[in-house]
Amino acid sequence: MTGALFEASFVLAAPFWLLMIFMPGRAVTARVAASPLTVLPVLAVYLAMALPVLPELWTAVSSPDIDTFRDLTALANGAGAVWAQVIAWDLLLGQWMFLEGRRLGISPYAMGPLLVLTILLSPFGLLLFLALRAVRARGTRPGSGLPGRAGGAVAGR
Repeated sequence: MTGALFEASFVLAAPFWLLMIFMPGRAVTARVAASPLTVLPVLAVYLAMALPVLPELWTAVSSPDIDTFRDLTALANGAGAVWAQVIAWDLLLGQWMFLEGRRLGISPYAMGPLLVLTILLSPFGLLLFLALRAVRARGTRPGSGLPGRAGGAVAGR
């Protein structure tokens, strides 16, 4: 049962990732990405795996140290609960990146690989996205969303 729940945590998140990566221009994708409710099925898996190891989980989060965390993840349900939590947070992070990328006009051809990287190694995907976001935001006029020059308006215009 634990193995099936472990696998289910990603399977439940995958459709939302697929929408954002392969159908970024569809209205349904934007609506889905705007909803935090997408993580509810994954959080249900988290609860199913976390509740049986709640004492160990509580010990690991209330007085964190590497050995206590290692003890938690040595338990199948402990590792599965941590995995489901990672999947849920990565999905929320990916949804924010998707929506922010749309807001800034970042090409889906750039966002797709960033979202895949975020699925696999979310800190790397987030760092690259934040760098791209900073570059993109610097190249737009405040409030207009249009490309502009850094430093403000040109005299005489």
